Amino acid sequence: MAKTKKAAAKKTTGRKKEKPVILITNDDGVSAPGIQNLVDAVRDLGKIIVVAPDKPQSGMGHAITIGSPLRLHPTHIFDGIEAYQCTGTPVDCVKLAVDKVLHRKPDLCLSGINHGANHSINVIYSGTMSAAVEAAIESIPSVGFSLLDYSIEADFTAARKYARIIVRQLLSSEQDKHMILNVNIPAATPEEIKGIMVCRQAYAKYEEDFIERHDPHGRKYYWLTGEFVNFDKGKDTDVWALANNYISVVPVQFDMTNYVLKSKFEKQWQHLS
Repeated sequence: MAKTKKAAAKKTTGRKKEKPVILITNDDGVSAPGIQNLVDAVRDLGKIIVVAPDKPQSGMGHAITIGSPLRLHPTHIFDGIEAYQCTGTPVDCVKLAVDKVLHRKPDLCLSGINHGANHSINVIYSGTMSAAVEAAIESIPSVGFSLLDYSIEADFTAARKYARIIVRQLLSSEQDKHMILNVNIPAATPEEIKGIMVCRQAYAKYEEDFIERHDPHGRKYYWLTGEFVNFDKGKDTDVWALANNYISVVPVQFDMTNYVLKSKFEKQWQHLS
């Protein structure tokens, strides 16, 4: 009997651990260099499934498709990786991936690597980060990656390196199911980057201006322009970290409750109830 138990224990111990399932999406479109670099960075760390928009969806925020059909088509863009392109938004991609492609929740969702910054207030507008937020709403730990370079020819060497480091670290232990990390990478070489800094979101915003123009038919239209202004002089923010060649990592959440004001109004408004 003891011998049988020992043999069974040995058999169980020798069993290969199942690879984590990693869902990858983005907002720049399935053919963007950023998502290819993200896939390349982590392809051996788990079973990779890609579900991404079939065209750029930057600035879509948390939009979902209502009243129009969604289409999902297999694509062979990524060598040896199961991948699909979706006609919807980044959030649609996450929803469809969980419900129709994976039929289970993945262990981790990665969004990006975005072409351009998603620090500070950009997190509100970002399709990249909204995909990550949607995953966390679905109880999937998630990370959004962004590189501070809008060029289609951007150098992703440092972004690949640090995306892999961060994902390996996250996979080494169990994460909170609602975890969301907003990771931004400076446009710098790996040698120039000083390290990873866990920080807070800076108070910064765009001072916007709408330029009035006329089309060939003489009709008015407006073109959004603006300048990014940082009002936050703290040295513990994502804007500061990036300006000083650190990778910024900001833990964010979808619970937008202001608990300080909640407590204040509960006391001040007691007489109203």
